Amino acid sequence: MATRNMLDMTCAEWFDLYRVELPELWKMIQENDDAKSFEKSIAEWLKKQLETNSFLQSQHEAADCLLELIAQSETPCLECSEDELIECKTLRQLWSGIREEGHANHPDFYHEIYRLFMQLQGQEGFSPFSADDVRLAIDRWPSGLDKEVIAIRDKNKARMIELLVEDLSAGSASAPPGRFRLNKDLTHEQKKHCVEQWWHDHRFQLAMAIRDPEKLNRYLGNTLPDAVMQRLRLAFEKEIPFFVTPYYLSLLNTTESGYDDRTIRDYIIYSDELIRNFGSIKAWEREDKINPEEGNAAGWLLPDASSVHRRYPEVAILIPDTMGRACGGLCASCQRMYGFQKGNLNFDLDTLKPQAGWLEKLGACLTYFENDSQLRDILITGGDALMSQNKTLRILLQEVLKMAIRKRETNQYRADGEKYAELQRVRLGTRLPAYLPFRITDELIGILREFREEGLKAGITQFVIQTHFQSPLEVTPEAVRGIRLLLSAGWVITNQLVFTVPASRRGHTAKLRQVLNENGVIGYYTFTVKGFEENEHLFVPNSRSVQEQLEEKSYGVLPEAAIKELLHILDSPKSLREAIPELTNAYNLPFIATDRSVMNLPGVGKSMSYRLAGFDQDGRRILAFSHDATRRHSPVIEHFPEVFIRERKSLGAYLRQLRAMGEDTDTYESIWKYRTAATEPRFRFYEYPSQPHPVTAKITNLAVSEHFY
Repeated sequence: MATRNMLDMTCAEWFDLYRVELPELWKMIQENDDAKSFEKSIAEWLKKQLETNSFLQSQHEAADCLLELIAQSETPCLECSEDELIECKTLRQLWSGIREEGHANHPDFYHEIYRLFMQLQGQEGFSPFSADDVRLAIDRWPSGLDKEVIAIRDKNKARMIELLVEDLSAGSASAPPGRFRLNKDLTHEQKKHCVEQWWHDHRFQLAMAIRDPEKLNRYLGNTLPDAVMQRLRLAFEKEIPFFVTPYYLSLLNTTESGYDDRTIRDYIIYSDELIRNFGSIKAWEREDKINPEEGNAAGWLLPDASSVHRRYPEVAILIPDTMGRACGGLCASCQRMYGFQKGNLNFDLDTLKPQAGWLEKLGACLTYFENDSQLRDILITGGDALMSQNKTLRILLQEVLKMAIRKRETNQYRADGEKYAELQRVRLGTRLPAYLPFRITDELIGILREFREEGLKAGITQFVIQTHFQSPLEVTPEAVRGIRLLLSAGWVITNQLVFTVPASRRGHTAKLRQVLNENGVIGYYTFTVKGFEENEHLFVPNSRSVQEQLEEKSYGVLPEAAIKELLHILDSPKSLREAIPELTNAYNLPFIATDRSVMNLPGVGKSMSYRLAGFDQDGRRILAFSHDATRRHSPVIEHFPEVFIRERKSLGAYLRQLRAMGEDTDTYESIWKYRTAATEPRFRFYEYPSQPHPVTAKITNLAVSEHFY
């Protein structure tokens, strides 16, 4: 039976199917008079089957999974996202749902159990996704460089320029700076010419950003449905920030034909779940909850909770008190929505300009990096690092450079075996190459180039722009120009993707990798959407991430010879735009797979190493994550051997979303079998370079106490 039909079955229809296709299971349910004895019978039956040694590998995997589910039923687990003690009594729940009236399980629960037992019988029926399938799936998706897309965007831009002229002429625009005021004596064509010139100025785009739903709809040609407008008005009333530049809005397709823009549209049009929960959103990462005297949940003592975030020994995030606390737009899945809710991050650009005392605060934060024994990687983000003005960014980078030099010089007076890690990697976290590529100016490039030249002398060896393209539609001619400029400054550009439902469609992420590679950008992370209720609409079950990794991304895995070539190329970022396509052509690869699929755990760290621990009544998977074994962690993880997460939606609910988007759910059939996973190894470029000397084993700024576990 096709997946698309099973997605709509009722519980009664599932019971009928169990009787016909799973007769042994049905018989055991009927013969056992209580849930516990049924579970025991299943365990004994499975062990006998395994002893015969007649199972194929996939059957062994199903049997092992069932035995894990049975073992887990004896031990309650702490579900870490909600801090709730839950039970995973999956097979007992199955028995109760069938034998006891009023014990209601969702049909998606029975679908999961059916798939598991069919695999046990050797009838999983999963067709492999071939290299040809991947290439066809890639070809489904246009990029922002396609002529047809550019033509639609040009019409959008022309419409918006007319509206901008209208607003500026009527004085209804929100107080643009003097340089962007239209003289009343100008003709309409002269005004249009002015706005057309200003369009390419990032300051104009920020000044004219859309901040309310009525204007959003007007600039989209009044194409938003009434139901969507009602939702957005409610969001506005709840003070969820709206901030969309005309440039980024021009990427949306307002015609009834043409390209599918859902991946970027869902970043602008907020979901019911986000609107309902805004105001009560909690910090997903436990390390964002800080006890000043005892440190954060990862055990780290921090100089300033709003400016320094840390979970790992080698790296910490710096969020300076500048315009970098804003963004070029608000992504609906933003992992710092908690900060926007609190007001720590916002779009009040004038109030975010550095105030008196910001340099002293910055100095205290950088002193923390300087005096820490293990820190060697600083990620300057926000918000968005490139939202800071050039003058501010230059000062910030100069202060980072001074810190790196001081840390290096101080090490000369430390004995062998006691030397601290020196700064090796500087990263700027920014979405502006996608949101607002006009921000990448010659002056900015001069600042970045100068910092790299001086940083190399101070022992810094890696300079990374860590960006976020969500869709190949965001890779426009304007974005490509910005990428070229950043590469010309000698900085490597890496991309982080959030694996939302529309971004998770077959071939979409592969196409994004391909078009970014063709322009000199390599992948870094593919993130699972964090799973609180506000992000339920966009959440993708982790099994789809693993499916994408093994069935699509795998066709871009580099052989060893190609890895060595790419590592050599990355030493000269200026050549990446030409060299990466040459590499993919030489090895006949559709793209290069340098990114890792991970979930930001609400414990400590990132991982995609998990086992299935159970299902809830809605059919949502409960996963037990272990930590990424390929990197160092805070010693606090010794108290968190596993982190239990209940996913925000079932596979059935996810597949129904895909079907509503026009996807053939049969092509996702193998998603059911990915019940365990292991975190991919890091691409070697992302490993830290060797230090010029052995680093002390002493860990500073750490305070691990019982309140962490």
